[in-house]
Amino acid sequence: MNSVQTRTAILDEEAVKRKVKRMALEVAEQHAGEKELIIAGIVGNGETVARCMAEELKKISALEIQVITIQLNKRALAAVTLTPTVEIQDKHIVIVDDVANTGKTMFYALKPFLNFSPKKIQTLALVERSHKMFPIQTDYTGLSIATTLQEHITVETEGERITGAWLY
Repeated sequence: MNSVQTRTAILDEEAVKRKVKRMALEVAEQHAGEKELIIAGIVGNGETVARCMAEELKKISALEIQVITIQLNKRALAAVTLTPTVEIQDKHIVIVDDVANTGKTMFYALKPFLNFSPKKIQTLALVERSHKMFPIQTDYTGLSIATTLQEHITVETEGERITGAWLY
């Protein structure tokens, strides 16, 4: 018997824009009085969410925003690097991914920051699932959704746009 996989929209493009704007307001409020913020997007859709967040922050805040990419292979997490290389000492950093599931990816994304002394590290995810296996909680969440272990969430992008999120 062939089972058909159904997909349910959990966020459309307009809802994503509202979530990003709300999270940007929260980030700006939490970093009021700071001069600089590093937004570190996890390679793939995390980069797109990070760039959208940075653009929204630039509209509402005087923070100097640097966007960098955390390069890692989600299936082999041994080597984790930052592109471009930036000064991290005493900086505020927000690590960004599209979906937070077990916390494993964000846990390993911390690796390049451990060699320095950042002032503050926070995490942001557009969608958070509640299946934590690692000691990582998101500080900023667009949508928190309870799912079964068999269900999956996919965030879809087109270029620099986030077009939606789907539950499979």
